[in-house]
Amino acid sequence: MAMGPTLTSSTTTTANPPSQPRKLTTQSGGAQPAPNRGVQRMWNSSIGIKVIVAITGGLLLLFVIGHLIGNLQVFLGPDALNEYGEKLRAIPALLWAVRIGLLAVFLVHVVFTIRLALLNRQARPVAYAKKTPIKATLSSRTMVVTGLMTLAFVLYHLMHFTFRVTNPQYQNLVDAHGRFDVYSMVIMGFQNVFISIAYIIAMLLLGYHLSHGIASLFQTIGWNNPRTQSFFERLAFVVAAFIVIGNISIPISILLGWVGLPGGGM
Repeated sequence: MAMGPTLTSSTTTTANPPSQPRKLTTQSGGAQPAPNRGVQRMWNSSIGIKVIVAITGGLLLLFVIGHLIGNLQVFLGPDALNEYGEKLRAIPALLWAVRIGLLAVFLVHVVFTIRLALLNRQARPVAYAKKTPIKATLSSRTMVVTGLMTLAFVLYHLMHFTFRVTNPQYQNLVDAHGRFDVYSMVIMGFQNVFISIAYIIAMLLLGYHLSHGIASLFQTIGWNNPRTQSFFERLAFVVAAFIVIGNISIPISILLGWVGLPGGGM
């Protein structure tokens, strides 16, 4: 008698319809792969963008300081600066890798800074009837403008001193030891008043940019708070001033005749 219910239950279980084949969702019509979603989230996240801007800005700041220290060797004379230039060109592959890497970091920094400005504007689609910026300095409100103008100068600076496209006569400069004469190239370049003025203006713009950017960097990594804010703002100003004064001291000294060509040439 116990067999009846058991057989009925077994028959009911085996009467299920055959399972339908699973539909595979293609990437073109379904969800995006995880890496793409991560990139999209980063692109639309002001916090993620600030982190990228801070990292790339920090790398560029280290380069600017190192570049300045190298350039200041012009005050030590031709031998020191030309030897420095010779060491930089000792491994061409490494030098070009660094150049390309720095240019890529620069472009990422600019693109994400612009993206951050656009996100901030989208977050407030309706402009205020009366703008009353609180704790907003001129440098903080013009980060995109000063960044783009600095980028334009960097491109010209590369054409001028690195690739020597604007002044091909520099290609044949050689010192007494057979090294490329970086010293004479710098002197001849900044003896042009217009180039020196453009360089000085670019350095002032860079200083404005750095005075806000350095303080923002510390804020992004979480070091800046109400107790330390004034300290990091002063630190940012000091570092920016050091970079500006150090850089513009070179063309000013050359224009005033304090630094000249070897042998007193003009």
